[in-house]
Amino acid sequence: MDFIKKNAYLFLTLVVSSLIISCTSTPPTKETHTIVTGIVSIVVDETFQPIVEDQLTVFENTYLEADITLVNRPEKLAINYLMNDSAKIAILSRTLTKEEMQFFEAKKIVPKITRFATDGIALITSKGNQDSVVTVDDIINILQGKPSTISTLVFDNPNSSTVRFLKELAAITDFPKERIYALNSNADIIKYVYNNPHAVGVVGINWMAQPDADLLEYTKGLKVLGVKNQRGKDGDDAFYKPSQNNLALGKYALARDLYVINCQGVMGLGVGFSAFLAGERGQRIILKSGLLPDSIPPREINIRNQINLN
Repeated sequence: MDFIKKNAYLFLTLVVSSLIISCTSTPPTKETHTIVTGIVSIVVDETFQPIVEDQLTVFENTYLEADITLVNRPEKLAINYLMNDSAKIAILSRTLTKEEMQFFEAKKIVPKITRFATDGIALITSKGNQDSVVTVDDIINILQGKPSTISTLVFDNPNSSTVRFLKELAAITDFPKERIYALNSNADIIKYVYNNPHAVGVVGINWMAQPDADLLEYTKGLKVLGVKNQRGKDGDDAFYKPSQNNLALGKYALARDLYVINCQGVMGLGVGFSAFLAGERGQRIILKSGLLPDSIPPREINIRNQINLN
């Protein structure tokens, strides 16, 4: 029942708007702004670009008068897009800071923030690498420039959410100049680790679970490392991979929540797309992607009174 009640107003509005649009004799133009029609740009943290693209495909195939453009950017640039009004909606792995909230409130805008999934930051390496596990202490050690079992660590972009996560994990402001390298994208990380068997890459798990066609052969040659948390924290008893079960149980140390941040200030496409992501259909897409849905969609089980053995 909790799933049905959650965001009930948004879901009802989405359904009612869809019925009204489908029953009108003249289809609304894309300039007609409702929660399922209009034109809008959404800036997306490129770390989880694949899952948002999947969601958008289904949404636009369902609501034909919705025209959404995804702008994939590192987290810092995505926030800048919101602040300078280049985009009204962002999909990020963090909420807004106190200062950012005050910025929008000064403009008479109250951002609507919807959590819709939990992502696992995956550590990947070549299948030719004998190591299959790593501890959080080893990750912190290389980030702090100390001896570590990790020889080389590569990440996507200096402005990415992954970099912010790692810096917060290691309590540092800058990375050491040796053994840690920044590339341009998650795709570049996958290719680099494939060609450098002793390197460890940091990517969103969705890039491994649902790779682009041109990355499929690379991912077949890679593996995801199990991670053991620091002593005294959840996940310190064994090595865990970023599976949906481990994310749900809080056993995976490198987990983060995903949010839609809507600063439109009106009942527009931002509300509709947020409701879709948090609704049953959007949550099923999350479930199939390898990420953890914010609300587990209900399953219908048909129980038969008799079994036909013939």
